[in-house]
Amino acid sequence: MTLFLDRDVVINDEIRDGYVLRPDMFRFSEGVLTAMPLRARRFNRSVVVTNQRCIGRGLLTTEGLNEIHRHLLEQITQRGGRIDRIYFCPDEESNSPCRKPGTGMGLQAKLDFPEINFTESVMVGNTLSDMQFGKSLGMQTVFIPSTRPDTPFPHPLIDRRCQNLLQFAAAVQ
Repeated sequence: MTLFLDRDVVINDEIRDGYVLRPDMFRFSEGVLTAMPLRARRFNRSVVVTNQRCIGRGLLTTEGLNEIHRHLLEQITQRGGRIDRIYFCPDEESNSPCRKPGTGMGLQAKLDFPEINFTESVMVGNTLSDMQFGKSLGMQTVFIPSTRPDTPFPHPLIDRRCQNLLQFAAAVQ
């Protein structure tokens, strides 16, 4: 089984009307560092798929994003968690095939890890765009309502709703 995770608001706290532009701006959401080792036992592989329009807008470089991600990976690994790869879409255009809900990042993950079976995978995110990404690839979807609590449930794109990544990780033990 493969776990696909959105980054912003699922793994780290939101910067309202802004972006995480430096490692010191990155703050793990409550319970994430506890959740990561729990879900590492359940899933054979885990990847992050994140839209990073801030690069296309010239607010952050790819090198700067990689520095933020090194910090993220280091903290998760130190606590017994695992992320196998982080995929990001730097494109500013909403219709980019790599930008969620487009499936480009998922298809790239499948190329890199041919054993991924989308029908046995789970996408965890906080937007309907994340849910559409997962559904388009045949995944189960888990919605974290952190920044969009009014999103209706049940919803055709949402299979499960959890308050945060820790609640999801505890439920799938």
